[in-house]
Amino acid sequence: MLDMLDETNDPARRSWVEGADGSGFPIQNLPFGVFRRPGHRPRLGVAIGDFVLALAVVSEAGLLPGIAPDVFRRPHLNELLALGSSAWRGLRRRLVDLLTEGETTIRERAPAALVRRGAVEMLCPVAVGDFVDFYSSIHHATNMGRLFRPDAEPLLPNWRRLPVGYHGRAGTVVASGTKVTRPQGLFLRAGGVEPTFAPTEKLDFELEVGFITGPGPSLGQPIPIDEASDHIFGLVLVNDWSARDIQAFEYQPLGPFLGKSFATSISPWVVTLNALAPFRVPAPPQDPTPPPHLRTDAPWAIDLSLEVDVATAAGDATTVCRTNLAEQYWTIAQQLAHATSNGATVGAGDLFGSGTVSGPVSGSLGSLVEITADGTQPVGLTGGEQRAYLADGDTVVMRGASAGSAVRIDFGEVTGTVYPALRN
Repeated sequence: MLDMLDETNDPARRSWVEGADGSGFPIQNLPFGVFRRPGHRPRLGVAIGDFVLALAVVSEAGLLPGIAPDVFRRPHLNELLALGSSAWRGLRRRLVDLLTEGETTIRERAPAALVRRGAVEMLCPVAVGDFVDFYSSIHHATNMGRLFRPDAEPLLPNWRRLPVGYHGRAGTVVASGTKVTRPQGLFLRAGGVEPTFAPTEKLDFELEVGFITGPGPSLGQPIPIDEASDHIFGLVLVNDWSARDIQAFEYQPLGPFLGKSFATSISPWVVTLNALAPFRVPAPPQDPTPPPHLRTDAPWAIDLSLEVDVATAAGDATTVCRTNLAEQYWTIAQQLAHATSNGATVGAGDLFGSGTVSGPVSGSLGSLVEITADGTQPVGLTGGEQRAYLADGDTVVMRGASAGSAVRIDFGEVTGTVYPALRN
């Protein structure tokens, strides 16, 4: 595995861009996304302070050699991702140099490249080719086992031996801010014998973090765990919405389906793995020792603070969860190595979700099914309302940031508002 720490992580670096230093989007961050100005087509950009740097404009000025300008004119990051890790890292180093304090090239040759973030629309950053969702928080898995299998061991025998996961639906991965229509499905009401087809009564959020990949090897070739950093471009915040009642009725024996596939919201900015290098920490102890293909001495946990707000239609917002990705039992490197261990392929723009990120204490639980004990202990919200599960008009806001003594790397937000079901 390559050492991800390099000169781009230097906390002493400063930028000439107004407001960048000390913000959540300093020169050490430079997350990638897709933006659109009114009346213009989508383009690739990076966030710096309160601005978006339009990469196509910088490229057309001849300042980004080695990558064709058309790559930056696309409505998604996929073509850039397909160029591979050497191209990503070279582009990041070049952008850091161009944005460093004292450098004037962009201001002289591409002054129109900086656009206020408040003046643009942010779009889904990738065209997701494949979506895998894991179940990697030992606290979440234990809580769910205790809720739904109270007389059995909360963790099934395979859970500590491999990162449990399933394939989701890539076509319903949507940009932050996309409305979430309450899904309908078959489920059993309490005491019922026959299922009812109706709008879900247990609509939930799931606080997750996802990673986005570049190209992988050909069919049949696994990705060794110590080469994971060559295939992971960066991370996004994920709200993998869940209809708990629909899921409960359908999930045996093949797992989640309609209760999960109606919407998965992701944040607009992809924070690169390089930017997060200073925040990589040792993962929690694993017992038993993982199989050889999942073992590594590298620090693959990420110190990423996360929080969730639920805001009612009246506008009252309540923080219902604060936790950290570093609590995850299975790391992103283990997830990728496991997902390809049978020779399965990985493509540029694939999304891998962490599964719900929950911590060990009250206040750190990443879903309402845990927070409210499946609706039996409703949570109180600012303004006096209570929630067992989400109501129509509720907005869920998830935030994330990795913060050290000198630099804060912000992920921004992923948001979604619940709309009433569309009746047949």
